[in-house]
Amino acid sequence: MRNKFDMQLDKMNKMLMEMGELCEKAIANATKAVADGNLEMAKVVIGEDEEIDQMEKDIERLCLKLLLQQQPVAKDLRQISAALKMITDMERIGDQASDIAEILLSARESKASTLSYLTDMATATSKMVTKSVQAFVEKDLELTRKVILADDKVDELFDKVKEKLITFLATTDNQGERAIDMLMIAKYLERIGDHATNIAEWVEFSITGVHREQKEH
Repeated sequence: MRNKFDMQLDKMNKMLMEMGELCEKAIANATKAVADGNLEMAKVVIGEDEEIDQMEKDIERLCLKLLLQQQPVAKDLRQISAALKMITDMERIGDQASDIAEILLSARESKASTLSYLTDMATATSKMVTKSVQAFVEKDLELTRKVILADDKVDELFDKVKEKLITFLATTDNQGERAIDMLMIAKYLERIGDHATNIAEWVEFSITGVHREQKEH
């Protein structure tokens, strides 16, 4: 019985890794779509969001099956509970990558002087997502803490985007709409960083049994 349970837990971990990889791919493709002004790539990102949504449902179904059929002990229960929280954040990451793609499809243009910072933000958030899921599978507490600290870098890059946009608006006429689009893209990337941090905090909970919010009270 326990052997079957362990096999299903292993399946859950593999599915989480796959969902994390889909999120990473969606972030990268959304950013590339903006960088290249590639509307077809933007449509691909929206399709990837649907795939991420389906993965959330599949993992949720497996988690509930484990909870209802196997009656897990405390440590296993924490792992499954954390997985259920993680997939909610990953689903929202997919939504936000899709939102970035939607901005491009609506604007039908992409170039702005903030693009290098947007690319840096996308790279940083993508790594956060990958490492947080990796930390869950490998039960690596140190890696979760690195992910949580990495969010500060994303926030700094977001501030740099805002500064660049202020300069961009001050020196360019009739570009307000484009600047707002770039600011929205940066904001979605900043939120992706927040969701990756949430994932890392739930990984920490799955390992230690204590969530950071509990520590603060």
